[in-house]
Formats: sequence, structure tokens, C-alpha cells
Amino acid sequence: MFFMEMPYADEVMWLLSTPVLFWCGRGFFVNAWKQLRHRSATMDTLVALSTGIAYLFSLFNMLFPGFWLSRGIHPHVYFEASSVIVAFILLGRLLEERAKGSTTSAIRKLMGLQPRTVTLVAPDGSRRQASLAQVRVGDRLLVKPGERIPVDGKVTDGASYVDESMLTGEPVAVRKEADDDVFAGTVNQKGSFTFRAEKVGGDTLLARIIRRVQDAQGSKAPVQRLVDRIAAVFVPAIMGIALLAFVLWMVLDPSDGFTHGLLALVTVLIIACPCALGLATPTAITVGIGKAAGRGILIKDAESLETARKVDTVVLDKTGTVTEGRPVVTDEVWAADCGEAPGVLAAMEALSEHPLAGAVTARYAVPDGVAVGEFRSLTGRGVSGRIGGRTYYAGNERLLREQGIVPEAGLAAHAARWTAQAKTVIWLADAERTLGAIAVADTVKERSAEAVGQLRDAGLEVWMLTGDHEATAHEIAARAGIVRYRAGVLPEGKADFVRELQRQGHVVAMVGDGINDSAALAQADLGIAMGRGSDIAMDAAQMTIVSSDLSKIPEAIRISAQTVRTIRQNLFWAFIYNMIGVPVAAGILYPVNGFLLNPMIAGAAMALSSVSVVANSLRLKWKK
Repeated sequence: MFFMEMPYADEVMWLLSTPVLFWCGRGFFVNAWKQLRHRSATMDTLVALSTGIAYLFSLFNMLFPGFWLSRGIHPHVYFEASSVIVAFILLGRLLEERAKGSTTSAIRKLMGLQPRTVTLVAPDGSRRQASLAQVRVGDRLLVKPGERIPVDGKVTDGASYVDESMLTGEPVAVRKEADDDVFAGTVNQKGSFTFRAEKVGGDTLLARIIRRVQDAQGSKAPVQRLVDRIAAVFVPAIMGIALLAFVLWMVLDPSDGFTHGLLALVTVLIIACPCALGLATPTAITVGIGKAAGRGILIKDAESLETARKVDTVVLDKTGTVTEGRPVVTDEVWAADCGEAPGVLAAMEALSEHPLAGAVTARYAVPDGVAVGEFRSLTGRGVSGRIGGRTYYAGNERLLREQGIVPEAGLAAHAARWTAQAKTVIWLADAERTLGAIAVADTVKERSAEAVGQLRDAGLEVWMLTGDHEATAHEIAARAGIVRYRAGVLPEGKADFVRELQRQGHVVAMVGDGINDSAALAQADLGIAMGRGSDIAMDAAQMTIVSSDLSKIPEAIRISAQTVRTIRQNLFWAFIYNMIGVPVAAGILYPVNGFLLNPMIAGAAMALSSVSVVANSLRLKWKK
């Protein structure tokens, strides 16, 4: 542009602009032709028209300058304008792709974190190196300190701390022992352990996260569908305004009307190119979903992201959602001279098939050399057996009564208090007296009360549903700070309860982790699954909390509100820009001050609006 007066400048610009327009920008013309065949118009139609007309107009002026010179008009060419327009629009789209790329950078890094080789452990204990592709479900793998875990599985031997921050967003490493789950892409720290592969390839949690994010980023929110409908009207309207401007210039300015009218037509088509309108929603949605994924919140689609901000009622399943989902020993009391009572209890419960037995054996170790003889499982009461020539009983109070054993007063007082707190009491006694008692319960998650408080502070109504009896439900709700709850609810009853709230006009988010929650998750306006729950629950839900931390729910709602606010800001600026720019491009200021907008400046302004929309969307990444 700085050498427009040099010899053969027009020919040089023509040679330089042709590959830019028809090679770099060929996609605009291909898409415009496809839309024309379907009798519709899109943003690419405007780009193709504006740059194509500018190019052909310039080519005519270069080949037949005498046509204009004979009329006293200098034949300007706009090869550089059409090239710059294509360059700016492609720059805007490049920035959009950069925005998408930056939001998924954490996911792409996760894709590269799986090691290419693994250490397989054979049944005889021998080890060999193998490629990741050779790993099959059921294989045992060794993970050494500092290595990345290749597939999902369950620890069989050893213990260590594993950095799961890439999946959950939590910086603190998680202790992993036998029967604990480990996930592909996470990093083992100091210890070594072996684990059994349970999910490989595309079935791993990491692979599902990647698929969910990719699917979500390709989806359209309701507001984006509205934008598409507006664009379908907007493009033909702009084409009509451009033609009207051309006709008015021809009528009102007989001398230079054709030239000015043609320039006005080209400039209107350029400046109105609704790239900013098209970028407004997808860039914000992409950044919002990527930000949520980085925080351990997996969003299935754009519509779910938009729905989250409208939620006014949150319904929580109890087990595995509000609580840890597994029983643990919470309290214990032993007689003064009980001896090795905890070890005796562990030895007996190690042989029991009762669901609570695992909580006992997880808490107490079985002493070396302790063997249980004459072991009997007493259905509905407990177990009995002989150790070291003495008979022991472990079970409930009914078992003690049957054996004629009266609990000691001090122990009985503790047991009564635990029962009032909806905990299960397990007694240990010999043939003569009680030796101790422990309380087992499904404990409330560490951050459940905090999360419930955040939801209530945000003005949301919080409910808890459970199939447990009233006493347990009341105790758990009280500990979690939940005022409203329902006990004894069957799986189908949960979906009915969600439907009942919806009939009352509430926008409901259902949070659960089990197969029994799947119907309610599907019924809710927004289904939120706990990431450590069942696959069916995650498939039924629109959102998954990878770490199963309830405090992520208010964070997800906050990200939703920020994203929708950003979309509205983008749309506002895109429309305001066009409302101001189109009349100026048509020449409305010419009668006032003689100002006519150059097509090249219009192209730069149009592209700048697209860049500003992308930049505004990227601001989402840094919002708290």
C-alpha cells in the first residue's frame, strides 16, 4: 500500500492479492456457493460478496482505466483492501481457534500423559516391559515412583500417594492402598504399587473426559441457536441495505453516484460481516467448558452450561453424595482389661461376609498367629468363634441377650448415644462379659456442610433424599446443614420427587452417584453425577463432578453465570458495532461532512470487532 504510485503497482497488487483471495480465502467462496444453492445466506456469503466485488471492480479499473479517466475520475484499485479483509477475518478465526486450543490445553496435555510403555506383572511375579496398546483388562501392572498411571484400575499390592490434580483440580496428593481406584494420566509419587487394569483405551476416565469436553465444545447453546436465526435474517437484510445504498447514490449523485455507490455497497458488505456475531457464543461456551474441565467439572453440552445458572433447587442423594458412601468405624470404647480385644474383633470380622465387616478390618489389624476356630455366622445377629480356647461373640445387642450377657453400664451408655446418632453398634464379648463396643456409620464428607452452606447463601433451596430410615436421614441432614429432606425414598420415588418440584415451577438440579439415581438425574433440568459413582449415573447426567466434591456444584453454577454474562456482552457489542458501522459505511455522513468510509478501513474495523469478542471471552479464564 505504501508503493501504490510505483510503476506497475496495480499489476503487482493484482498478482499478490489473487492467491490471498482465491487460495487462502477460498473457503469463503466455497461456502457461499453452497449456501446459494440452498437459497440461503450466511456470514461467508457477505465475505465472499464484499471481497469478490472489490476484486472484480479493481480488475476492471486496472484493465480499462480509460473508462473512468474519460469521466474525470481516477480509477482506484482495491486489491489490497480485499486481501486485508481476508487476512483480518482469517486472523479473527485463528484467534478463535487459539481460544479453543487454550481452553483444551489441559485436556490435550492429559492425552499425552499416558506412558507409551508399561511394566506388566505376570502371575509368577516376573516383570516385563510392554506397550500401552498391549494392556488388557485384568492385567496386573507395576507403577514405580514418579511414573504416570497408564490405565484405570484398582490397587492390589503396595501403597503410595497419587497426584490426581489433573483430573480433580485438587493439589493435595491422594493416599492409595489396596482396593483403591487409580486413574490413567495421574502421577504416582513416592511409593510403588501394583494394580489390576479395569478400564483401558477409550473406556478410561481420562478418555471419557476428553470425549465429553470435545462433544460439549461442538454443541450449541439455546442462545447460539437464536444467534443462528438472527444471522439468517441479518445477512439478507445487509445485502438489501448495500443494494439500496448503491441505488440511492446513483439517483442522488448523477456525476459520481456509480463510483460512490459501488464503494458504499462494498463497504457496507465488508463492515457488516457478522463475524463478531458468529464468534460471540461459541468462544464464550468453549472457554467456559474448558475452564470447568480444568476445575474437575465435566459438562456434557453447551445447553447444560447455560441451564446451570437458572437452577433454584438442588436435590442431593445421601449415600455417596452427601456422605462418603462406605461405612467406617467412627467411635470405639473398650473395657479396662480387654487385652487384645480389637485384634480378636478384627480376626472374627475378617471371616464375616457382612457389609460392615470391611469397616472393622480396615480399622483394626489381625494379630499374627491368631486363628479363629469353630467360626459361625449368626444371621441377623453377628458371628461367634473360638480363639485361644475362649469363645467370643461379635454382633448386635440381640446376640448378647441370646447369650445371657448384660452389657457393662459404662459401655452401654456409649452405645445408647451412638444409636441415637443413627450409628450401628457392634459389640464384642466373651462367654461372660462385654469387652468393648464400636460404632460404624457412613460419615458425611468433609466438605459437604461447606458446600450446602454455599448453595444456601446463593439463594438455592437444598433437599436431601435417601432410602434410609428417618433417624439416619435426620442425623446426616443435620450434620450437613440440610433443613429439607425425605427418608425412605425408593429409586423411582426420587424421579417423582424431582417431577413434583418441577411442577411447582422450580428449575431442579439432581445430584447423585448410583444406578438408583439415574432416573432422577435424567428427569432433572440439570443432572449432576459424582465422578466416583456408577457409569450409568454419569451417562444419565449432563454434568459430572470428577472428584465427587459437592463444593464444585456452586462453582459450576458460578461458571455458568459468568459464561452467559460474557455471551450477552459479546452479542451487545456485536450488534452495537453493526448499528453504528452500517449507516456510516452506506455514506450517511457524506452530506454532513463529506466523509466516506474506505473499504480497507471497514475491513480492519470488522476484524477488530471479532478480535474484541474473542478477547472478551478469554477474560473468562481469569475470573474467579
